[in-house]
Amino acid sequence: MSTIYILWLRQLKRYYRSKSRIIGSLGQPLLFLIALGFGFGPIYRQATDGDYIQFLAPGVIAMGIIFMGVFMGIEIIWDKQFGFLKETLVAPVSRLNIMIGRSLGGATVATVQGVIVFLLSLLVGFRPNITILLPLALVFMFLIALLFTALGTAIASRMEDMHGFQLIINFLVMPLFFLSGALFPLEGLPRSINIIARLNPLSYGVDGLRGALVQTSQIGIGIDLIVLSTITLLLFIIGSYLFSKIEV
Repeated sequence: MSTIYILWLRQLKRYYRSKSRIIGSLGQPLLFLIALGFGFGPIYRQATDGDYIQFLAPGVIAMGIIFMGVFMGIEIIWDKQFGFLKETLVAPVSRLNIMIGRSLGGATVATVQGVIVFLLSLLVGFRPNITILLPLALVFMFLIALLFTALGTAIASRMEDMHGFQLIINFLVMPLFFLSGALFPLEGLPRSINIIARLNPLSYGVDGLRGALVQTSQIGIGIDLIVLSTITLLLFIIGSYLFSKIEV
């Protein structure tokens, strides 16, 4: 447990030493909130008689989390290239504990990122419903963060090239994000697109987060929680296996 705690704390310190990285990672979510929120707001209001900011903000919060979580994998490649990972792996410590510590640290950083985006969304005009479900939003944030941190770790464990990692991540993450219901409702979509969205694990994270914050869930918070937890656990197991096979 001490190893997990040390690696978790190391990930936090490593990230928050870089203030420019923190500020830079907030640019895209803020741009989406302002540009899309106010740009498509009148169109959304005419179509649904609702407030697009209320619909959009949970999706943008999820976006801030997933990009921060998945790019934690870059640190594995970075550590490979400069020998830091070898120093960690040759230590008399279980690789599973190393994986857990790094993943929990990355997921914690990504969750904090989501909370910061949530606070920024309040300034833009987002008004969550203050109910007993509000703390559940943190649970969904952490599950989304852990899911994509494990995904980034799994991919980075099999790669040596940082640029190739970024290309693969963009190829995977952007479709997952755009087909998750983060930017538009999933009702009324073509059947094929709707099936893809239902198979997308992020759809359950965004829907659960939206249900916890504004009590608007298309799938159901209970189902969202069960499916997201199951897929997160499965991907964490896969990531742990691939991380254990890293050769140093």
